[in-house]
Amino acid sequence: MANQFQSAKKKRMINNTVVHIILAILAVIWLFPIFWVILTSFRAEKGSYVSTFLPKAFTLDNYAKLFSDTTILNFPQMFMNTLFIAVCSCILSAFYVLAVSYCLSRIKFKLRKPYMNMAMVLGLFPGFMSMIAVYFILKAMGLTEGNLIKLALILCYSGGAGLGFQIAKGFFDTIPAAIDEAALLDGCTRWQIFYKITLPLSKPIIVYTVLTSFMGPWLDFIFARVICRANSDQYTIAIGLWKMLEKEYIDSWYTSFAAGAVLISIPIALLFLFMQKYYVDGLSGAVKG
Repeated sequence: MANQFQSAKKKRMINNTVVHIILAILAVIWLFPIFWVILTSFRAEKGSYVSTFLPKAFTLDNYAKLFSDTTILNFPQMFMNTLFIAVCSCILSAFYVLAVSYCLSRIKFKLRKPYMNMAMVLGLFPGFMSMIAVYFILKAMGLTEGNLIKLALILCYSGGAGLGFQIAKGFFDTIPAAIDEAALLDGCTRWQIFYKITLPLSKPIIVYTVLTSFMGPWLDFIFARVICRANSDQYTIAIGLWKMLEKEYIDSWYTSFAAGAVLISIPIALLFLFMQKYYVDGLSGAVKG
């Protein structure tokens, strides 16, 4: 019996060691591109073709150039354009997703199931398939010129957000319906139940929805490129980074491109760190309940 126990313990240790080695290798592979971008952002040598992985010299000039050299690519303006669009789209998209999810979870109506089936089918197709039609609709409404381009992008990113209700609806389904019924008996309206009872109990899914709603506009290139076209004063960060890799700019802007790639990750990281507390609090509250 003791030999069998020792054999099983040894076998389990070997399996755990192999699994940890594989996970360590995968972690290195996953982190390697990030590490390379960070190193490149501090590289003093210019140009896209270098002979060494590690920089021969380090500098902060690549970061400074993003904010000082605005004659060709105005990075600060692109950053503010993207931030404004992402924040507005995030607020609208999060509200649409949560509202639609709550309605489909709690309210029974005639076309409820057909709507969910239709949304599931539409979700199988990528959004950029409709970008030409969306562009001409926006053009007909006069939203493809000047500062109205920001409004057009906000409409694109938030207009169809309600179709992504599946995850939030699944979370709302786990909240007992008896809470809503008790609130209705106390005289609460559906809006009061949603705003004052359901949302405070749903912090984890709110955090998830806000993060995904922010990341979409912040990182999108396709819709921004189609709608902005040659309006350089309305460019987003994704378009700006892409321009840095064009033939006429790549030699002088390549390392600054890497610096820009590092900078655009900061708002997402800060948003996650800020909302992580609420995510943990929501989970602990759900466990206590």
